[in-house]
Amino acid sequence: MQINPNNPIGVFDSGVGGLTVVRALMERLPFEHIEYFGDTARVPYGVKSVETIAHYTTQIAQFLLERQVKLLIIACNTMASVSAQVVRDLSPVPVLDVIEAGALAALAASQSRRIGVIGTPTTINSNAYARAIHEVEPDARVVSQACALFVPLVEEGWLDHPVTRLTAQEYLKPVLAERVDTLVLGCTHYPLLKPLLADVTGPQTTLVDSAEAMAERTAALLTDLNLHTPARAPADYHFHVTDVPLRFQTIGERFLGRSLNNVHVVKW
Repeated sequence: MQINPNNPIGVFDSGVGGLTVVRALMERLPFEHIEYFGDTARVPYGVKSVETIAHYTTQIAQFLLERQVKLLIIACNTMASVSAQVVRDLSPVPVLDVIEAGALAALAASQSRRIGVIGTPTTINSNAYARAIHEVEPDARVVSQACALFVPLVEEGWLDHPVTRLTAQEYLKPVLAERVDTLVLGCTHYPLLKPLLADVTGPQTTLVDSAEAMAERTAALLTDLNLHTPARAPADYHFHVTDVPLRFQTIGERFLGRSLNNVHVVKW
């Protein structure tokens, strides 16, 4: 299949968290058009069955493929941990996912091969990061910790709140006790907590931001496949959501780091 370099990049997530990936892409690849899909009506995915997550993920991937994207990015760790292969099987264009990007970035950053991973309970229970790391480096030591409270704290805007700091200290205590030198932020909400987490972990621990890792992987893939847009004009960004909740604009703009325009509501 011939892929048109002028086509947009498709990014999707179960809600607004994937906007941290979009933000990293905008900074790293400012001329690339982006079509984002956030399934805001059916979030959270973490409590749903594997079959349901796979069904929703397929539906969204097909929606973006119909919009002629040149690349699909699964920006949701829960979706990636359950459905990355399903999307690869149906997609005629390349597919990247945050778990693979984060795992490879962690291995590149770690000297001791002792790597911590924090994420939602679903992502951690799936063991997807540990599997992805061990595929490349079987001897790596992976310490995983579910941090269920981080997502609501980020959505509340408590990015540097004493409650968030205490929560982070509690969650990270067992991880840091294992003397990890690298910590993967395995949820797209977590990059907003990066300054606070860096304080808690200290300078001896490298934080791997899966959004930044994804932007680097995307840039490398576009170079390899010669798919960078040739245009040097301002990029178009479109955001597709399945619902516009009351606080959507506020939370979305916090994640994106700029105003959120061109929002389209999709009714299935």
